Amino acid sequence: MEKLLNADVQKQLKQVFEELVNPVTMVLFTEDDCESCEPTLSLLTEIAELSEKLSLRVHDINSDEAKKYDIEMAPSFVLLNHKDEYHRVKFNGIPAGHEINSFISALIEMSGAESEVPAELLERIQKIDKPINIKVFVTLSCPHCPGAVQKAHKLAMLNKNVTGEMIEAQTFYELSEKFNVTGVPKIIINDSLELVGNQPIERFLEQIESL
Repeated sequence: MEKLLNADVQKQLKQVFEELVNPVTMVLFTEDDCESCEPTLSLLTEIAELSEKLSLRVHDINSDEAKKYDIEMAPSFVLLNHKDEYHRVKFNGIPAGHEINSFISALIEMSGAESEVPAELLERIQKIDKPINIKVFVTLSCPHCPGAVQKAHKLAMLNKNVTGEMIEAQTFYELSEKFNVTGVPKIIINDSLELVGNQPIERFLEQIESL
């Protein structure tokens, strides 16, 4: 079977993965009648092969493991840090195309190579004291989507009350219809508030603080 990542991309990613500090585990959930499960498994397998600090586990969506991470769709995967801890970083659908950027960024940050956040913003993020779910609907051809996904994931990594998830809009068409996704990135907070476009992290916080 032909690889999804060509030799040049593999070489670039190997260099990028030298930034990984600690091991990261990808935990993928699949089901039998799922069109994009196989390519997602292939992509994650190829990624795991590019660094000894990356590993992959695969489970069925009906497993107890899926319940542990609130997995309701396939393919979906979460990232665990070197202590096997879940920091509520989730991908629903294949993170290919432009979306590989948010995937790579999440792997690097989950490994412990965290990017700096200004003190004032960090203070606001740490004050979030209620459950917040951030869904970011994307398409793989959208160049602005990875930035929005990265911010949702960053908020999740910095506050245990926040879950950040990428949702590939075409794979999960019914969910896209439910949330009236006509343009991407579309950001849905707690299934009620919405933002469109790659908004600054301050806009995420304004919406969260208004709840």
